[in-house]
Amino acid sequence: MKQKLIHNATILNEGKKYTGSVLIEDRFIKTIYTGEVPENMLQHAEIIDATGQILIPGVIDDQVHFREPGLTHKGDIRSESRAAVAGGITSYMEMPNTNPQTTTIEELNKKFDRAAETSSANYSFYLGATNDNINELKKADKTRVCGIKAFLGSSTGNLLVDKDETLRAIFSEIDMPIAVHCESDAIIQANIAHYKTLYGEDLPIKFHPLIRNEEACYHSSSYVVELAHRYNTKLHVLHLSTAKELTLFETKPLTEKRITGEVCIHHLWFDSQDYEKYGNRIKWNPAIKSAKDKEALLEGVKNGKLDVIATDHAPHLLSEKEGSCLQAASGGPLVQHSLLVAMELSHQGKISENLAINKMCHAPALLFGIEKRGFIREGYYADLVLIEPNKPFTVSRENILYKCEWSPFEGYTFSSSIAKTFVNGNIVYDNGQIIDNGEQGMELRFG
Repeated sequence: MKQKLIHNATILNEGKKYTGSVLIEDRFIKTIYTGEVPENMLQHAEIIDATGQILIPGVIDDQVHFREPGLTHKGDIRSESRAAVAGGITSYMEMPNTNPQTTTIEELNKKFDRAAETSSANYSFYLGATNDNINELKKADKTRVCGIKAFLGSSTGNLLVDKDETLRAIFSEIDMPIAVHCESDAIIQANIAHYKTLYGEDLPIKFHPLIRNEEACYHSSSYVVELAHRYNTKLHVLHLSTAKELTLFETKPLTEKRITGEVCIHHLWFDSQDYEKYGNRIKWNPAIKSAKDKEALLEGVKNGKLDVIATDHAPHLLSEKEGSCLQAASGGPLVQHSLLVAMELSHQGKISENLAINKMCHAPALLFGIEKRGFIREGYYADLVLIEPNKPFTVSRENILYKCEWSPFEGYTFSSSIAKTFVNGNIVYDNGQIIDNGEQGMELRFG
């Protein structure tokens, strides 16, 4: 591969902002220049003029659902990874609730094989926990599998882990990150019965955060945090959605934590007042809750109680999002726009640019121990994103790359846009175009 020089960029990395240039050779960052670039380099490298653009490490999304195998009418690894790189996401970790579910090493390996053929971004996959597969979990290769996923709320098939003895065994015997979806199924079912008795079967979307309420979330989150303390488990609590849950987490450096928390971009952007405008398009599990909860989550990002910002990208066809709050599918597509949302939050003064980069790029790499990614450092893989900070981008049906062909942000104009995305030194997205150069993403490796 010819050397590439990203020249004269505004670099955001590791809490600093400065003008510099980055030399890419093969798949790696060879040299970072903070002063003048040698004349011979300007003559021999392919120059990418980044004047006025922001250069950041590629985003690492630790929670996506790309729907392959079995649900590929909604999305697949090829389509959703292309949307991801268009949004500045260069690496992802994909969830096990596909069909068949990823609860065996055999099914896990099929996903790795498929991603090697079709993924535009780098990848890893969670192995799903059930009530009876702990022996399979123990076989997971910790150098290539990002973690174990346990659903403690309603889920499809047998992915709901609801036996105390199973959870105790997983938390005490599995020596790798355990990522959990925390909602109490018993509380959810009781709330459904309560509201159906009062208002009938056809409950509108405003009931969704009442059914999947603060109590359902906190009851489950507090239980797993207590288990993790008891067994010294490396626990990662996904998509936190309430102010109350933040009391379970500590403010200290990520490298000193065994228990960590993630917030998803939609819980930082929307709140329950938005259901009237967007309806089922913003139906997620856990539910989007009050403005007070949203503000507390933003504060949790700033004070360090929340460690990672991710998406929980979960595409459905719009036809599957129709019906009452008990019928409409939960989840929505986000990977193409999550970085733009974070930059917009910065533009609005909600969080700083460097904090957004920390939570979306650096922190996932540190938390999961990803080798040579997540930072702009010499010797690291050249997973990089160039952002146009003053070039607005309006989301429209014509520029959406999700297979489901919609976004909750349709019609919104972001202040920034993604100019280029590099994966392992290759330009895979360039000003609105996916670049098919025959190179696929790589397996993430964990140390």
